[in-house]
Amino acid sequence: MTTLRTFIAVALDAELRDNLGRLQDRLREQVAPRSVRWVRPASIHLTLKFLGDTPLDKVDEIQAALARASAGIEPFAFSASGMGCFPNSRRPRVVWVGLEDPAGALVRLRDAVEVEVAPLGYPTERRSFTPHLTLGRVQRRATKSEAREIGQVATESIVGTLGTVAVSTLSFIKSDLQPSGAVYTTLFEAPLGGP
Repeated sequence: MTTLRTFIAVALDAELRDNLGRLQDRLREQVAPRSVRWVRPASIHLTLKFLGDTPLDKVDEIQAALARASAGIEPFAFSASGMGCFPNSRRPRVVWVGLEDPAGALVRLRDAVEVEVAPLGYPTERRSFTPHLTLGRVQRRATKSEAREIGQVATESIVGTLGTVAVSTLSFIKSDLQPSGAVYTTLFEAPLGGP
């Protein structure tokens, strides 16, 4: 059976992506060369649910599930600001920008997605949802001191608000892994507050 590698996400606007790219350029100058694999700004998105290998015959069901999930959530906005590392700054693996969503709409949207796709064979995520945008991943070849330096730079850098995103759709995206990095194609968009 043919499968697609897919995930469900919120797309970002060009202005925020440009600002994220400028932040990456600034960080690149402060850490050891090739210690972080930076995400291309055009590829940065807010993942709500990674589905992984998705059988082609489930695509229509997933699209219907996303339409149901998005229908109950009205359009909203969130802002991107601040920076940190997962799991922590002493042993960073991922460098991220945080998201501010005081009304909790992102969590409600993610929860609605989980409820709708779970019956299709995609178990609900057990980890708590921490909305963030991944800027880069620390390379395995980075030394301990390089990793500590990355964590220090990420936690000590002053990062104001990088942009505000108006969310009006939920995206179902296909990911094709290429040697140059993942290539994303939007398969379906479900409008928030649906018909």
